[in-house]
Amino acid sequence: MVASQVSRGRVCRVLVPSGVLGSGCPEEAMARGERLSPDCIAVDGGSTDSGPYYLGAGRSKMTRPATKRDLRQLMLARDRLGVPLLVGSCGTSGTDAGVDWMAEIAAEIAAEEGLTARVALVYSELSAEALRAPLAAGTITPLAPAGPLDAATLGSCDHIVGLLGYEPLAKAIGEGADIVLSGRTTDTAVLAAVPLMRGLPAGPSWHAAKTAECGGLCTTHSRRGGVMLSIDDHGFDIEPLHIDNQCTPFSVSAHLLYENADPFRLKEPGVTLDATSATYRALDERCVRVEGSVAEPNGYTMKLEGAGPAGFRTMVFSAIADPRVLARIGIWLANVELHLRGGIREVLGVADDAYRLELRPYGWNALDPRPAPAPPPPLEVGLMTLVTADTQELATEIAKYCNPVLLHFPLDPNDPLPSFAFPFSPAEVELGAQYEFRLNHVIALDDPLTLARFRWLNLGAEAPDAAA
Repeated sequence: MVASQVSRGRVCRVLVPSGVLGSGCPEEAMARGERLSPDCIAVDGGSTDSGPYYLGAGRSKMTRPATKRDLRQLMLARDRLGVPLLVGSCGTSGTDAGVDWMAEIAAEIAAEEGLTARVALVYSELSAEALRAPLAAGTITPLAPAGPLDAATLGSCDHIVGLLGYEPLAKAIGEGADIVLSGRTTDTAVLAAVPLMRGLPAGPSWHAAKTAECGGLCTTHSRRGGVMLSIDDHGFDIEPLHIDNQCTPFSVSAHLLYENADPFRLKEPGVTLDATSATYRALDERCVRVEGSVAEPNGYTMKLEGAGPAGFRTMVFSAIADPRVLARIGIWLANVELHLRGGIREVLGVADDAYRLELRPYGWNALDPRPAPAPPPPLEVGLMTLVTADTQELATEIAKYCNPVLLHFPLDPNDPLPSFAFPFSPAEVELGAQYEFRLNHVIALDDPLTLARFRWLNLGAEAPDAAA
């Protein structure tokens, strides 16, 4: 315990083991975290960082063994400590299937370890039908750069989730949950839930949660585990779980820049955090004290995320080391694309609007589409060619047509045919179904619990499961 915490009255300690369940927390860091006597353990289980596929397909980004390893560690710690464990955005995107997947893993762990626990499953997946009335009533509005929403776009989504605030999680704990496995939540809500339900101020609670949402990312050594938050009536302290790690005023204050358009203000359901006047002070070489954060109440809104199908994709990857081609790589790429599009239209009989062709030259400007600077040219370029179409068969057919062109296309028509390198045989790699985000909107709610659903499980006990 940090000495300066002693005279601060009520304190709520939140153990955050990592930035996402499945990324791991060293055992020595977790053991030290337990010795610091947390009031709860909280961790995020997902995000939209890795794109729309995981929401559209309803699958987890993290592997099951890694998820089970981490959840086992946290369930055992929770059992020893007798405090709540909260996991938000289960299964990466927080779909109903993601919550059920996590519940299945928890049940396996309970059986293997002889644990008992009352588990609240909090669902936040929404049907298009359930959102039609709010849409008609005008309570769903877009976030930039999205435009107004219509019923057809709603219906085109395979999965839609609402980002829960802290209130459904607090309700579950208040009704006796040992473990809360939640659908999609804001990254911060899962960390702020227990401090807020205990009546601690919203400013320090939300600011602490934002700082620790990515676990050790607010420390000087992000791979040494997460952090402990100690929130009180005047601010919060933050320290790394691992004894050989540090939080500094720089590392802690910098996290408000992470995934945030405004470095001082953060919008959460029903509240806006304002850290304009926040101060950051080193208590010692490892711990930081933060004070001065406030929260402004505002109308309660929940963000909606939805993803729908965007066709099927096939990839061809080739490598270019020809110095003449690389010296004029921009011209060569433009000629290749023109040649391919003409052939796809004339030889395959596929209309221009029936597919999408992308040439991504890694090593030249695949990540930065601005014109490349003047020479010297790159030493080599890896060319990723992507074909997207309505069916996998069509995408692969077009990719096969591209194959010989990508292998031998000359810089000038009269040049001898060059040879480029293919790392795979066959060269075509089918990437399967693709998805795109179709909702970036918020819905106004009078009650934070309106769109949450609850189910109860009793792990390791003979009492029947209950639904609510």
